[in-house]
Amino acid sequence: DPSPVHLFQIPEGAPRKKKMSERQPLLLQSDASDYEGSRGSAARPVRSSPPDNTLVNVHSEDSLAASGSGDEELGSADKSGYNPTHHRTLEHPTSNFDTLVHLLKGNIGTGILAMPDAFKNAGLYVGLVGTLIMGAICTHCMHMLVNCSHELCRRLQQPSLDFSEVAYCSFETGPLGLRRYSQLARRIVTTFLFITQIGFCCVYFLFVALNLKNVIDHYFVMELHIYLVLMLLPMILLNLVRNLKYLTPVSLIASLLTVVGLAITFSYMLQDLPDVHTVKPVASWATLPLYFGTAIYAFEGIGVVLPLENNMRTPEDFGGSTGVLNTGMVIVACLYTSVGFFGYLKYGESVKGSITLNLPQGDILSELVRISMAVAIFLSYTLQFYVPVNIVEPFVCSHFNTTRGKELAATVLRVVLVTFTFLLAACIPNLSIIISLVGAVSSSALALIAPPIIEMITFYNVGYGRYKWMLWKDILIMIFGLAGFVFGTWASLADIVNKKSH
Repeated sequence: DPSPVHLFQIPEGAPRKKKMSERQPLLLQSDASDYEGSRGSAARPVRSSPPDNTLVNVHSEDSLAASGSGDEELGSADKSGYNPTHHRTLEHPTSNFDTLVHLLKGNIGTGILAMPDAFKNAGLYVGLVGTLIMGAICTHCMHMLVNCSHELCRRLQQPSLDFSEVAYCSFETGPLGLRRYSQLARRIVTTFLFITQIGFCCVYFLFVALNLKNVIDHYFVMELHIYLVLMLLPMILLNLVRNLKYLTPVSLIASLLTVVGLAITFSYMLQDLPDVHTVKPVASWATLPLYFGTAIYAFEGIGVVLPLENNMRTPEDFGGSTGVLNTGMVIVACLYTSVGFFGYLKYGESVKGSITLNLPQGDILSELVRISMAVAIFLSYTLQFYVPVNIVEPFVCSHFNTTRGKELAATVLRVVLVTFTFLLAACIPNLSIIISLVGAVSSSALALIAPPIIEMITFYNVGYGRYKWMLWKDILIMIFGLAGFVFGTWASLADIVNKKSH
């Protein structure tokens, strides 16, 4: 599950300043960029933050434009001799262990709690095998993105690039006919990052409301919409905090609550497990696209990959067969598969959109799990929300001349966006469908469709290897992603329509 991050969008026409870190991992314990600083000037590392877990800006002053994107004149010897990792000036580089923790945080969120529901849509054994295969493909796509980033950094002599810049530069240095689409490529990636994060925010809103309702229903019953309305004001107030530095303790609390909540949930799931024959080994074809949407939603950590790799003390340890990325993703895939497998086995067809909603009612420990998970996700909302705000804010503020006008516009934008996620959650109050829809629409685009396209274009002039294996592999992954995108979106929308009509 993807999780919080930040993305500072550079307006298309503006001269390039230092790059801001594109996406930051879930529940960041400290922040890289002082919000005020991030507005006009480059992101300043926060001096008071713990030195070893800050993601900081790693670009040199010279802009991408100055690096001559698309310049083929650079001598090949010159290019091959350039190692981007030697040119990164990092204020607080992260160790391998820190990077692994951030990677786990960036992938583990509400998605893991939805995995039993995903297994219900796939069947026990299809879910088991499918989740591991999906994990392998997503991890491979992350490696592809990092390799393309390295290749483009060498080509353009840049220390590092973020996701949307990799898309831009691959088109800019690719086949001549595609170069005019480089700005479009950047905009598409940025748009999907925006949609993904807004989607996560909707899921978070609904998740908190459902878990609170589940606890309070034991004492007196209220409509779900009342909980959503009651959450709106605190959510708006929390998201008016501009500086992530003040949210450091918040994210730490959220991390601890998540770990404790998951551990107790596991203990409930493993008690009195029924026989495997009590659940379907294979589900129907009709619900398979919903499984795809939920599973890809859960594995959508691709946005944190480049900022993490860009900020490592030893970036060469990130890739490789026993590198940080593979280690982290094996842990994530095993966790997801086990929660999905045992959760579905335990609760069968009655499994809900979040496994916490299946825990016994009236039981003190299970009520604590629901409350702690609700609080953790409520606090995490702010970090998720940081991304869409920072994509849209420069554009909105550019329409105002005075500082007061810009301040007011930024505040109104935050209120409007939080209210927008509230309205979406209120319109589709079904957790499993929203998760599946967000996964099918935006997570599949970012995690499965964009990386193979970027790789095909990046290596167009370099070659695709023996028998053009790289080209065929990329086409297969892209077809898989597109099929999931189309059928998953269609199945989720059909489900919404059916639920509305009933």
